[in-house]
Amino acid sequence: MEIGVDTFVETTPDVHTGETISHAQRIREVVEEMVLADQVGLDVFGVGEHHRKEFGDSATAVILAAGAAMTQRIRLTSSVTVLSAVDPVRLFQQFATLDGISNGRAEIIAGRGSMVDAFPLFGYDLQDYEELFEEKLELLLQLRDSEKVTWRGGHRPAFTNLGVYPRPVQPSLPIWLGSGGNAESVIRAGLLGLPLVLAIIGGSPLHFAPLVPLYKKAAAQAGHDVSKLPIAVHSLGFVAESTSLAVDKYFPPTQASFNYFGKERGWRPYTRSGFDASRSLDGALYVGDPETVANKILYMREQLGFSRFFLHLPVGTMPHEEVMRAIELLGTEVAPRVREEVARLKAEQGMPRG
Repeated sequence: MEIGVDTFVETTPDVHTGETISHAQRIREVVEEMVLADQVGLDVFGVGEHHRKEFGDSATAVILAAGAAMTQRIRLTSSVTVLSAVDPVRLFQQFATLDGISNGRAEIIAGRGSMVDAFPLFGYDLQDYEELFEEKLELLLQLRDSEKVTWRGGHRPAFTNLGVYPRPVQPSLPIWLGSGGNAESVIRAGLLGLPLVLAIIGGSPLHFAPLVPLYKKAAAQAGHDVSKLPIAVHSLGFVAESTSLAVDKYFPPTQASFNYFGKERGWRPYTRSGFDASRSLDGALYVGDPETVANKILYMREQLGFSRFFLHLPVGTMPHEEVMRAIELLGTEVAPRVREEVARLKAEQGMPRG
């Protein structure tokens, strides 16, 4: 069972002071968070991709590379790469380079993202949304599987038998497919034999449970070994010494961030009652003391069958020391509880540990 952290390098105004942290400072903080995550034994660290003033994560691979040079074992991934608006050749080169710097710890999570700011910036038409994603995913997988590639598509210049370098350290650079709960995307991941990441940020995670059989059925029908296809979950949350402290620290910036972006999306105001409901066992938030968060991860693992869990933190702007403490608790107290219980359950069932 793998446990990690991901971040969008958010720089929305601080709910308490009204101040906005600079992109440069927040990026440096994220690198420190990555290093700490490695030191406390977490398995993976992800950085998202956005192209607007409220986030500092437009150059994901660069941020991960800074952390790669100062870490030893933690895996480093995009979370997610907005594949429709990027050149797959450059993307592959960037993450193959990251793989070299980290000595084989790089991954890509390819997805559509929840914001469309990259499309006008890079000159793409939103009407081509689906076609762009499918075509670029196909090319990215070819680049992963072959040193030299011949390509012709509708949205990128063709090329014939050209090599793409550097090649990664790993024999096959891991490429996951991210999904926000769309059945079609889950089936696509299964048919392609790609590991799946479910982004569950609201509502009941149990609504995602029917997607898992769809994914496995599609993978099996396409001839892939389902036992070798991991499923991950990305959800929001925060860990503190006590649940009351976690709630007190996490709710104000989370409410501010949700309401900030909700205005442009037509969301209803984010309320304390909705927040508390999401903290319930069947809700999407993982907020509390280490035991509470660990128990919820274990419960949702049983319901959804995932083998990797990303805790996305922070939402909104929080003091760096509070984020660092949450990462420390996740690595030193939450993760050991989860791993020990998963190992015990597998031992009881006569399965391999892990």
